[in-house]
Amino acid sequence: MCGIVGLLIKKPAMREQLGALMVPMLVEMGARGPESAGLAVFRDELPQGKRKYSLYAGAWNYDWAGFESAFVAQVDQSAHMAVKGNHAVLTCAALPAQVKAWVKEHFPALHVLSVGRAMDIFKDIGHPADVAKRYDFTQLAGTHVVGHTRMATESAVTPDRAHPFTAGEDFCLVHNGTISNPYMVRRKLEHFGIEFETDNDTEAATRFLEWRMREGDDLEAALQKGFDELDGFYTFLIGTRDKLALVRDAFAYKPAVVAETDDYIAIASEFRSLAKLPDVKNAALFEPMPEELYVWKV
Repeated sequence: MCGIVGLLIKKPAMREQLGALMVPMLVEMGARGPESAGLAVFRDELPQGKRKYSLYAGAWNYDWAGFESAFVAQVDQSAHMAVKGNHAVLTCAALPAQVKAWVKEHFPALHVLSVGRAMDIFKDIGHPADVAKRYDFTQLAGTHVVGHTRMATESAVTPDRAHPFTAGEDFCLVHNGTISNPYMVRRKLEHFGIEFETDNDTEAATRFLEWRMREGDDLEAALQKGFDELDGFYTFLIGTRDKLALVRDAFAYKPAVVAETDDYIAIASEFRSLAKLPDVKNAALFEPMPEELYVWKV
């Protein structure tokens, strides 16, 4: 059992409040997932040629200054970093393959959580309330956010197995439920040279959908193919640079509820996670239907 939350702010004037509005949603889902938590926040895109790399280090007192100094000297003199505890966001012009190879060779203790021009990732073990406080989630601003609270059922409780999972650029997925054929999906994707970093079933779903998009599908077409290829009971919430998407499997066994007002679209596993949002009593509320695509554009 896990909890998912999502929030897309329609009104630009409210985007500074994204984190403050989302944190009560995330904390309320702590009962569904007390072991780890995380989120992907989407902000205004960087200019062409620049990317952000979300990095995670196991040690809270990691030598980020040493890392930044070495990266600037050896890879990209224009690079700069924003550090928050054992996470950091590196902004630079270097390409993903170059950055990942250099980090793996010179700083193997670091984990590259995500790549993109709009998305930052923060995730860690611990109760969602503690994780939110640890990384000052209430201060986050942006257009939309995807969050998750985890109760592990099929892999270890570690930061890399916490959600969101990412693949490609500016693409993430959180999941409540169980994929019953992840290793079949993995074998199919490994045939195309796609590498996996964990044994988590959610990673298989994430990489499958992102692979379909790299093959030319738009998000909606990729999700439609997911209904055919991904077996199990699941609710997926997906974030991209400019979209938020929600789907449930054919049985719709895993809960989800949506609230929409003129100011926002909010999604959670249970309504109590939405109860503190402004004007939610006047929101349009509905339960998503099985195997239907719900996609909202920023």
